[in-house]
Amino acid sequence: MAMRLLEILQIRKPILSAPMAGAAGPELVAAVCNAGGYGVIPLWGRPKEQVGTGIDELRALTDRNFAVNLNLSFPYEDQLDMCIAKGVHGVSLFWGMEPSAIARAKAGGLTVLMSVGNAQEARTAAEAGADVIVAQGWEAGGHVWGQVSTMALVPAVVDAVNVPVVAAGGIADGRGMAAAMMLGASGVWIGTRLLASSEATIHEVYRNRILQASEADTQWAHDLYDVGWPDAPHRALSNSTSRSWEDFGCSGPGNRPNEKEQIGLRPNGDPVVRYQSYTPLPETAGDVEAMSLWSGQGVSLVREVMPAADIVEEVYQVAKKLLQGGNSVL
Repeated sequence: MAMRLLEILQIRKPILSAPMAGAAGPELVAAVCNAGGYGVIPLWGRPKEQVGTGIDELRALTDRNFAVNLNLSFPYEDQLDMCIAKGVHGVSLFWGMEPSAIARAKAGGLTVLMSVGNAQEARTAAEAGADVIVAQGWEAGGHVWGQVSTMALVPAVVDAVNVPVVAAGGIADGRGMAAAMMLGASGVWIGTRLLASSEATIHEVYRNRILQASEADTQWAHDLYDVGWPDAPHRALSNSTSRSWEDFGCSGPGNRPNEKEQIGLRPNGDPVVRYQSYTPLPETAGDVEAMSLWSGQGVSLVREVMPAADIVEEVYQVAKKLLQGGNSVL
């Protein structure tokens, strides 16, 4: 299956970049592609013309295959049609299970990667024609679809389908990649580690929090950062907003402290309010520490800023060494 994944995606290293909206722009995705991995660029939520522009910008930086990430809980049909019209290699679908979307993408000639949170969803996706299943464990940063840990989820999904499975959630180095491969995964999906790449488009305050955080500094919540994207569980770094929320009893939307308070400005001048689902960009102004600082539990393994290509190579080489030359202790 590992070889099959490489063949399907036409890549040299079974490492995929997570589609971190706001953080993963063309430069980061292209760097992963050019390093032999498979980049996934988040273009959902944009008018189809901007999707086309985003694809063109990425193609100007790489001639390798990549996928466009689309969110099934938001309107996606026009964006999917643009991906088909542009002839991109793949599409990454998440946050929902719509076999019709998979079928539509396949009919348009796209390779389909489908993110799931349990084995039954994986079966449904594979039966609908998905080429690759992304099994996202609960350890993952950002928006988290399921509640099963990566360690338990990956082998369950591998046993449930006959297509390559990519492991996601908490994987930040070669040891994690090797472990995922031993569980039956054909490749890995890396997010938090790439937040510390030189190409990631995040605010310096956010990046420094990532570099200093421990594995216990992230927090899963159902509806903490729900402004702009309600009913979407997520994992982010603990901060002043989450601590205040906890002090008030983790109350639901409408009863949280300082709701609707403006805490910053986007680069275009639009306000950022407390509890907003928003990735702080380099030019974001205001109380960045209080914003949604997405992060997975593998964050304690992220300790230096490196070019994305070097991260991909390091993860790959360490995993390869462990898998090929590891000494048995049994």
